[in-house]
Amino acid sequence: MTDFFPNVTKPIAYEGPDSDNPLAFRWYDADRIVAGKTMAEHLRFAVCYWHSFSWDGFDIFGAGTLDRPWINAPGDPIAAAKQKMAAAFEFFEKLGAPFWSFHDRDIAPEGASFAESVRNLAIMVDEAQAHMERTGRKLLWGTANAFSNPRYQAGAATNPDPEVFAYAAGQVCAALDATHRLGGANYVLWGGREGYETLLNTDMVREQEQLARFLTMVIEHKKKIGFSGTILLEPKPFEPTKHQYDYDVAACHAFLEKFDLMGEVRTNIEVNHATLAGHDFAHEVAAAFGAGIFGSIDANAGDDRLGWDLDRFPVSVEQMTLGMYEILKGGGFSTGGLMFDAKLRRQSIERDDLFHAHIGGMDTMARSLLAASALLQDGALSGPVADRYAGWDGDFGGQIMKGEHTLSGLRDRAVAMPEPVRASGRQEVLENVVARYIERIR
Repeated sequence: MTDFFPNVTKPIAYEGPDSDNPLAFRWYDADRIVAGKTMAEHLRFAVCYWHSFSWDGFDIFGAGTLDRPWINAPGDPIAAAKQKMAAAFEFFEKLGAPFWSFHDRDIAPEGASFAESVRNLAIMVDEAQAHMERTGRKLLWGTANAFSNPRYQAGAATNPDPEVFAYAAGQVCAALDATHRLGGANYVLWGGREGYETLLNTDMVREQEQLARFLTMVIEHKKKIGFSGTILLEPKPFEPTKHQYDYDVAACHAFLEKFDLMGEVRTNIEVNHATLAGHDFAHEVAAAFGAGIFGSIDANAGDDRLGWDLDRFPVSVEQMTLGMYEILKGGGFSTGGLMFDAKLRRQSIERDDLFHAHIGGMDTMARSLLAASALLQDGALSGPVADRYAGWDGDFGGQIMKGEHTLSGLRDRAVAMPEPVRASGRQEVLENVVARYIERIR
């Protein structure tokens, strides 16, 4: 093990809710059995490579602030990439997160040509494979950064130039091959710049057809190489483009239905993207399960007062409990998991701040899992919901849904019947129920 994090001398351990040790888990007990599975099996935590190891704290207003000696280290770019990877796997091992995730350009420097970039990626995949065998870490998903380079200023799959489309296809092909070689459980396609700023220079129908063709080729290549993981689309409403084609889960569902891609692709839902789209996290999860396209989660948070992608670590147990409730109700993860697509604040400059952030996020999700599991097991929410819709399970409601009543027939019934009796939705009661379950969990 390297020593980029000398302040953390041993793996982070579970010490329980009463612990005041900042470098210990208070709620995440990996081996604790919850609803028939361990916490580790339920949560499937992953650390992202980009925010945690490839970002030095820069933003559009200023240079980097974080202590990250492995970024842009002097000398050979491959040697520097290997140093960064050593730091990453030291962190994964000391934190105890079982999974990690990457973009191709996170782990390998882009070369002067496409061929050189592919060679660089192959070298670093060898390096990652050795680290994974040594540490027992697994890959939750890989992806390609087809949005940062200026060539992608007008998108990748949706670019008006087919040569750029071809370059992006080659890049995704190489990244998917790398993910397969590393035993990845999923491959993610984040649209990045797959959208537009104005219809004045955009053929929206053509661009969506290009995106469908691109995605179809990804699926074909997945089958060709025998990749058994899941292909995931990541919804996001805007930023960097004004209008993105993968706005939310519903938009992704409509796209997959239109282009006959259902059953081949699922969604990777980011909490902050859900709120940017004007939805609750729990809504997007429920929508994905309802459509049969739930895959994985990017666990992070935004800020109600700031309308862009902040990628904060999750701290709201209530918000995450409602999301975890929908995940458990839907059957939990299969190939997906909880990946921390989250970054430190620019003033959290010490290296061990990375541990504090992940410990807090993991504890938040673990506590949310416990509360959600108890709510589900006790029927604390499902019972009232079932009662509210009980009429639809009766004879009359069943007859309507079977098509045994016509519109005019129901009109005649309405003429003869008294005013329906209203019932309370009891929202505040149920909000208080959730609060009590969160408060009492241990």
